[in-house]
Amino acid sequence: MAATYKDAGVDLDVYAESMRRLPRLMHRTFSPRVIPSDGGFAGLFRLDFAGKLFARNYQEPILVSGTDGVGTKLKIAQQTGRHSTVGIDLVAMCVNDLLCTGGEPLFFLDYVAMGRDDPARLEQIVQGISDGCVEGDLALLGGETAIMPDMYATEDYDLAGFAVGVVDRKKLIDGKQIAEGDVVLGLASTGLHSNGFSLVRKVISDAGLDWEATPDEFGGQSLGDVCLNPTRIYTQAIRSIQSHYRVKQVLHGLAHITGGGIQENLDRILPKNVDAEIDPTSWQPHPIFQWLQKTGSIETAEMRRIFNMGIGMIAVVSDFYAGSIQSQMEELGISCQTIGQIVGGSGKVQYRDA
Repeated sequence: MAATYKDAGVDLDVYAESMRRLPRLMHRTFSPRVIPSDGGFAGLFRLDFAGKLFARNYQEPILVSGTDGVGTKLKIAQQTGRHSTVGIDLVAMCVNDLLCTGGEPLFFLDYVAMGRDDPARLEQIVQGISDGCVEGDLALLGGETAIMPDMYATEDYDLAGFAVGVVDRKKLIDGKQIAEGDVVLGLASTGLHSNGFSLVRKVISDAGLDWEATPDEFGGQSLGDVCLNPTRIYTQAIRSIQSHYRVKQVLHGLAHITGGGIQENLDRILPKNVDAEIDPTSWQPHPIFQWLQKTGSIETAEMRRIFNMGIGMIAVVSDFYAGSIQSQMEELGISCQTIGQIVGGSGKVQYRDA
């Protein structure tokens, strides 16, 4: 009997059904800069607007790009059957990095690899990606879905994302302007975001708990609810500051706080003649961090090395503008605290309680 692709685990009719569900999720993210090319082999995007009203008039445009995934947070989505938010995480992990250059997000590409095709599940995943692109002000310009039986277990899937933006060279943020006396502002995270989940899952497993458990600290939310809370996207926050201060460069440095915590990520942008002195008592993190540390008997240094500890993005700004920027963040619904200051040093983060 002749072998078929379906016999090998790939049903092309099901795949076609999956593909039919996706165009509307892409089109809702399009701006006038997208050139329609449904059915084409690549997405098309104008660097500038066609009309004068919204023209960017770039003088020396630099393209910015970044890629990332969601990590083992996906295991929680797969175990709970909740797939509609991990796409937001995917976009957030890419676009938040891009924002740290001062870049304007332009477009996003996704890659979804699955052990078996499931049109409804794929639609949920891409719905999240689409939602993230709307929030992050990117066009979902294209993507790829790969069905790979034997490479992945039947219910497994993995995600990768790719973001592209642009920044005028004179507005590039690279940390070189950071100087003594600057203020370190911490923009609140929504919780764990998308890092450290191998440890999170181990702590919960070792404690004999499942995703439906509702520890008292979470006010009725389950562990699944708290852990799947999507990563905050900071596009509106950063772009609003840039729009408010069109001439003055008030953002001296930006750091997306992911794996490695505040120390390793803020270190990356500090000049070699200054330190960032951080006061860990200056903000109140989400209860998940204290619960994990207590439940898993995790040392404070280990917590700070792995998790964002309640701060998803750091902005290093001139002391003169710090109060105004904080007020703008609060108006956008993002808690923003002064968490430290820039002092003379050797390019390191120092905690005041160390």
